[in-house]
Amino acid sequence: MSLGQAIAPHLPYLRRYGRAISGGQDQGDLLVSKMLEQLVADPTQIADQSDIRTQLYRLLHRQVTQLHESMISDFASSTQADTAEAIADARLRQLPSLARQALLLAALEGFSETDIAAIIECDIADVQILLNDATAEIDRQTRARILIIEDEPIIAMDIEMIVRDLGHDVVAVATTHAEAVDEAKRHRPSLVLADIQLADNSSGIEAVQEILTELDVPVIFITAFPERLLTGDRPEPAFLLTKPYQPATLRATIGQVLFFNPATIPA
Repeated sequence: MSLGQAIAPHLPYLRRYGRAISGGQDQGDLLVSKMLEQLVADPTQIADQSDIRTQLYRLLHRQVTQLHESMISDFASSTQADTAEAIADARLRQLPSLARQALLLAALEGFSETDIAAIIECDIADVQILLNDATAEIDRQTRARILIIEDEPIIAMDIEMIVRDLGHDVVAVATTHAEAVDEAKRHRPSLVLADIQLADNSSGIEAVQEILTELDVPVIFITAFPERLLTGDRPEPAFLLTKPYQPATLRATIGQVLFFNPATIPA
């Protein structure tokens, strides 16, 4: 098989990685193009086609090291901040360069720590440190001030424990519509976790609707009655957990909501 034939199946994924690490399609394609130009000039850079994928990413990594910092700086000012992709790009740009690359190689491209070490040309122990640093920085970025709206004390305590274990702050626990609105105005949370049936037979849905008239804040509904929200008659919540819920599901949902929340991106 010719070198060109061996490379061809990997090009879409190399372009994807280039786009992710640079912040845009044009910049990503430029990185891949320069890598291919150098490879055409010196095909011996691929020593063994049996491991061509790792070697291609290593060559692309060298291009990233040379070019991507100035490209990201130029592109950052033109990125539209109102899309999930742009929010993720903005958050990833907060990571140190090498940690960001290690995280993307692991999470986006599915490389093992051994492969990442070969690609970015460092020890496996260094890769583990980079991945831990990247994960810790994402956790720091997505730390939130959370309002819990829940009238069942045991469930409220369980949610509060999970939230605090994740490193978030619980600003208040409300049990009624009026209390929820009052606490939201007082504390201006960055995330609301809400039941739909509250202590005085008031509605968590209506409480959230009133809160949203003053605050632009993401909401996760946690309810034993999902059919009350999934009617198709009105806009439905993007995030809805059904009681009884698994703690891991709540953790994952909170992480997903906050990762794509532009309010938690550091300036």
